[in-house]
Amino acid sequence: MHKLLIDSPDEEMLLLGNDAIARGAIEAGIAVATCYPGTPSSEIPDNFFAMFREGGFYFEYSTNEKVALEVAAGAAISGIRSMCTMKHVGMNVASDTLMTLAYLGVNAGMVIINADDPLMFSSQNEQDNRYYARLSGLPMMEPINAQEMKDMTVAAFDLSEQLKLPVVLRTTTRLNHMRGVVKFGQIRQIKSKGFFKKDPFHYVALPAVSRNLHKVLLEKYDQALELSENSEYNQIIGNGKWGIVTNGVSMDYVQDAVNDLGIGDKVTILRLGFSYPMPENMIVKFLTNVEKVLVVEELEPVMENDIRSIAQAKEIVVPIKGKEKGLFSRLYEFDPGMVRGTIASYFGVPDTSPKPVDVTGIPDLPGRPPNLCAGCPHRAMYYAIKQVYGPDAVHPSDIGCYTLGILPPLKMADIVICMGASIGTSCGISKATDQKVVSFIGDSTFFHAGIPALINAVHNNHKFTLVILDNGTTAMTGNQPHPGVDTTPMGVDTTQISIESLVRGCGVEHVQVVNPMQVKKGIEAAQASKDFDGISVIISKELCPLYARSIKKAKKVRPFYVNQDKCKQHLDCINLLACPAMYIDDGKTMINEVLCIGCTVCAQVCPENAILPLKK
Repeated sequence: MHKLLIDSPDEEMLLLGNDAIARGAIEAGIAVATCYPGTPSSEIPDNFFAMFREGGFYFEYSTNEKVALEVAAGAAISGIRSMCTMKHVGMNVASDTLMTLAYLGVNAGMVIINADDPLMFSSQNEQDNRYYARLSGLPMMEPINAQEMKDMTVAAFDLSEQLKLPVVLRTTTRLNHMRGVVKFGQIRQIKSKGFFKKDPFHYVALPAVSRNLHKVLLEKYDQALELSENSEYNQIIGNGKWGIVTNGVSMDYVQDAVNDLGIGDKVTILRLGFSYPMPENMIVKFLTNVEKVLVVEELEPVMENDIRSIAQAKEIVVPIKGKEKGLFSRLYEFDPGMVRGTIASYFGVPDTSPKPVDVTGIPDLPGRPPNLCAGCPHRAMYYAIKQVYGPDAVHPSDIGCYTLGILPPLKMADIVICMGASIGTSCGISKATDQKVVSFIGDSTFFHAGIPALINAVHNNHKFTLVILDNGTTAMTGNQPHPGVDTTPMGVDTTQISIESLVRGCGVEHVQVVNPMQVKKGIEAAQASKDFDGISVIISKELCPLYARSIKKAKKVRPFYVNQDKCKQHLDCINLLACPAMYIDDGKTMINEVLCIGCTVCAQVCPENAILPLKK
């Protein structure tokens, strides 16, 4: 049995924050779970995928976040509990559905997990999705540790059912990937079948219907506001004259700082866990008992601005600071030392904590930029494209491990915006310039957001080459399936969609499918695409070697070595491929046989045929 399915109340287990959320959903009696995977939230659906067959609930990796939200919404409107998980930029994709779903409401608990990514560990921006709660009018909750991530998930389902609204549970990377001891609770019985009660003048969002629904949503806001005032997750702690307002992981840093600085008797902390709607009466009570306020929140001054507005409306005059020069920045995530130092400075107390170790004179560690794995089929395809198109072609790329092609010597990513944008931007660049355009998109990303843009390109007669890098999995986020994956090795019965058939169905006439590990054929396909006048699509089809290994489909090959008698040190293998298994030692090209997977690409590139398989 999966560890998160153990029905053993009061048992304690060390869990990743994302594991704790998944356990909370199990305890809440989740019936339907959906997602599109994205770090830092990926481990939540990975847990669901690992246990749904024995857990008695339904789970799917949906084609994108919008679809995932709609599947979960359909289930919750039909009366069974559902959860939809995504990272922060995924909420942008789902927002079209989210805004109107807030009007329609739900008939069973529905929780939307939104994982923000301060400092952009694995994201193209660090937007603050607390604004989505305010934009949609939906309640938002923010935990501070692993135990709360489990408990608050259960509470969010109950709150959703009480208000008949989806509830957004917001986390950040530091919380998703923290570990803590979690005490288990009772697992509720799953209601796995519901009934859709027809009510078109509630669920068909025509203007006349939505005018009434918006009024209802505002009334639910007032109900949620009252619940926020009395929530156990909103607390006033202490009775000092120095006020600190905080949320999420910042609460942990604040508590440590107050203890380290020894100012517990001088401070009052307002912790906001049920963070939207803001508990106005509690905030007024807090403001009237402090002399100055510091708001500690990562990213945008969301709470700071709301609290200032409340103070102004209630004619409370008290300094409220947060995001300004000398205090906290709107950039990046916080850390305990930064929070401690800023609190000490703002309240004028000495920071007597130990100074960082002096590392003056110690050389910096060598740079280790992220790189495509040894044997990655994307490297071979990039090589083939560059051999044909040269260094001057423009390469719009997309979201996935292939984005690492940005680094030299490959340099195969010139613009990246969001999922699917490689194709759309290629349309604009090819129309605006006379430059050759070769864009790249992964198989999962193509299903997620690339298809409409490809249809647009065909319909409007744009001229460029699209390379779909099909490595048989959603590699960057942990080898999750997508509609083009054969899920049989995973023991899951789904229908595999052919990318080639889909591309042809979009109207593309020039379609080639190649194995990029066969370098000569890859170059021939690249040349044919360059010669074609119109939209040309190359489907580069070869399994990710890491994924192939995990499903027992890795090819049995031997690592290679460099025959030093033949090698003339042209360095094409290193200068053109940059495989991490290759290096130069004492002026000689070498291959690390532990890293090499025997893909043969370097051997095909070597002009002297000096790269050979090891015989042992």
